[in-house]
Order: sequence, then structure tokens, then C-alpha cells
Amino acid sequence: RMDGLRMGDPLDKCIDIGALVDPVQHATVTDMVAKGGAEGEVYHAKCKLPNQGCYYPPTLITGLHSAAYLMQEEIFGPVLVSTTFRTPAEAVQLANNTRYGLAASVWSENVNLALDIAPKLVAGVVWVNATNLFDAAAGFGGVCESGFGREGGWEGLSAYTRPKTASKPLHPITPVAAPKDAQVTGLDRTAKMYIGGKQARPDSGYSTAIWSPKGKLLGHVGQGSRKDIRNAVEAAHAAKGWGKTTGHLRAQILYYIAENLSARGDEFAKRLNEMSGKTGGRKEVGASLSRLFTYAAWADKYDGQAHGVPIRGIALAMKKPVGVIGALCPDDAPLLGLISVMAPAIAMGNTCVLAASQAAPLAATDFYQVLDTSDVPAGVVNILTGDHADLAGPLAGHLDVDAVWSFSSTDLSAQIEHASAGNLKRTWVNNARTRDWFGRDGEGHEFLQQATEVKNIWVPYGE
Repeated sequence: RMDGLRMGDPLDKCIDIGALVDPVQHATVTDMVAKGGAEGEVYHAKCKLPNQGCYYPPTLITGLHSAAYLMQEEIFGPVLVSTTFRTPAEAVQLANNTRYGLAASVWSENVNLALDIAPKLVAGVVWVNATNLFDAAAGFGGVCESGFGREGGWEGLSAYTRPKTASKPLHPITPVAAPKDAQVTGLDRTAKMYIGGKQARPDSGYSTAIWSPKGKLLGHVGQGSRKDIRNAVEAAHAAKGWGKTTGHLRAQILYYIAENLSARGDEFAKRLNEMSGKTGGRKEVGASLSRLFTYAAWADKYDGQAHGVPIRGIALAMKKPVGVIGALCPDDAPLLGLISVMAPAIAMGNTCVLAASQAAPLAATDFYQVLDTSDVPAGVVNILTGDHADLAGPLAGHLDVDAVWSFSSTDLSAQIEHASAGNLKRTWVNNARTRDWFGRDGEGHEFLQQATEVKNIWVPYGE
């Protein structure tokens, strides 16, 4: 059947396969097949090639193992690398065993099975019993190292929009320095980090004293390091089942977090007042509760769309969690900022690694006690403490982190975007600009959009 394919001018409707884009790509495909094909069996179709142009014969390669060169690399030519599988679950594992994720096709006589497989494939676009279907109504784009962002659809248009807001330059907020006349009363408590649902000591063994503006020692927190980030990311990946739970379940847990935080509201307000030296603690606790209720309400309502496309079928735009989100939390709102980052992330099914406010981290270390009593599965939320400048590089450079958000008062935006390029992870940074965490800028659709990827699944129907 391959031998019967017709090659020539792609503008001729009788032609099946056209030419490659240029001689460089022709040489690249030739070299890749020569290099990787020796690991398996290669069949070049006996098609008649035109005398002129960069034509490459249709090629089938079989017998390769899952880690083979041609099983892992994108060829961009008329070359099909085929392998066998025993079960649908194994087929999904083989398909997802790559660092790329632009598009995929599922072919099956059992439509129910195809619809079960399609959402499990790590790709931006999935075609069921079809391939290469495009329309401006449905977004097209990849995930993983195939990039991010979409062309077409509402998600494509949103990339050209920016929230209407006014911001000012954000100045660094540093911890209160140790006073000359220190007030040390009660136990000298060192708060631990929160990794995998357990309190964990910092790998470095070092801690930092947290002082109030009035010179009172409030406690110590650990200095996070690269290994702490590694442990937190491993814990977040171990909790990947969170993304498969229903929005209703995630909403109930967010409501439960709010209830337990409300029960300890006076305690948190007092802690915030001590760290800031002001009296706005109760207001921040109230805003935090409101934010938890907001995203609990959105957890099962921020859903996808059904696009009308020019086929006898439909394109389903499904909003999927990004994966593991690493975030540097705001310094100017230590509790509200952390919750404003955490709540939309976990509401959409993500797991997260949060670097607490470096100026006032004790609100975060108190907060994980609330998480412990609110049925949050281990690993869904991981909280680290330490200097954001020390944590930003390892977090942005970690290849198992899918997105990095930075709202730190330390200007780390350029460093994060540069380090994130290694595996093309999504970034959302503040570029050293302020955000009103108590107002509309601190919540809303922008946070939900950043916490989701849109996967378009094309489903034809009828005979």
C-alpha cells in the first residue's frame, strides 16, 4: 500500500505526499533515519520520486525499543516509527514517553476506548480517528518541550490581552534585622518546612531568626536549598492523582481549609500583626477566607468549551491542570499572597511547591497546620522557606517543574525566565511590579488561566 503512494506537486489534488521544505531538512531526515534506523527494520516505499525537489520516500521503521533515538526525536518527514503494545494503558505510557507533546492521533473502532485514551495523552491537540484537522475556532499548540501558548480559539486570543490595571515599581522587602536589644521570651521555636504532608527540617541544617519590628524574637525558619526543592518536587509528582479528582471534591477541600482557617482566625491575625508591626492582620485573614471561598466556587465551574468546526464532528476544548507549579509567594501579603497563589493552582488540579514570603514566613508555616487538618492529600501543597534568590534558580531549572510563578519583591523575573527555558516551562513573573492582593488584581480569571492548559480533542461522528 505504501508503494502506491503518489509523490509530486502538493497543489495537484491527485498527489499524496509533497516535498520537504528545503535541502537542509532533507539532509536532516536522511541522517536521522540512517543513524537511528539501524536499531530496527527500515522499509522505504518503492515510490517513483520526481526528478527535481526535496522528496523523501515514505518510510516505515519497526522493531525499536521505547528509548531508541527515533522513538524520542521529532523527524518532520514522511517517516513513521511504529511499535506494538499489549494494553491501552501500555499504549498511553509509550505515547507519553517523550519530552514533546504537540499533537497525537488515536485510531480505534471502539469510540469509547478512544475517548478514554485521548484525555490521557500528553499533547496539546488530539485527533480521534483523524489527523491534521485545523480550524481557527479551535486552538492549536503543544505542551512540554513542544512549547506553550495556542493559535486560534479563545485561548489564542487571550494571549493578546492584558488585564487593565495600574501598578508601581515593587521595592524589595527584607526581613527585620536583629535588634541590639532583643526580646526573647518563651520557647525558641524553629518552624519546619512542609514536604509531602510532613514537617521536614532543611537539608542545609541552617535557620534564620524572624524578628518583629519591635525587637521581639518570633521564631526561626529553615533556609531552603536545592535538595529541599528536589524533595518537594518529588512529593508533588507523587500526588499527581490530585489532578484526576473531580472539581467538586477539590471545592469541598478548599471550603474545609477556609473553615479551619476561620476557626484559628484570631491566632493568625495576631501573628500577622506581630510580623508587620501593624494592625491589619484581621483584614488579611478575612481576605484570605474570601479568596478560598472564591476558588472553591470556581473549582467545578471553570470548564471547557465545545467548538463548532467544519467537520461532521466537534472539537472539545478541555481545561487540564498544568502539573507541578513552583511559586515564589508575595512578600507584602504573607498569608493572603500565599493563599492567592495556592488556591487557584490546587482548585484546577495542580500540585504546587510554594516558597513562603521571605520577609514574614511564619504565616505560611502556621498555615500548613491548617492543611494538615483539612484533608489535603500529602504532596498537593509543599511549603519551603528561605531566601527567594537562593530558591528561584533551582526551582526554575528543575526539569520536573511544569510552571513557575514569581511574585517576590526581589526582582528575579529575568533569572527565572532564562532558567525555565531548559524544558520550556511556563512562566508568570511580576517584572518587579506591584499587585494589589486585596483588590481585583489579586484574584480572578488570570490566575485560573495560568493554572490550566487547553487540550483540544477532535471527535468526528456519523458514518
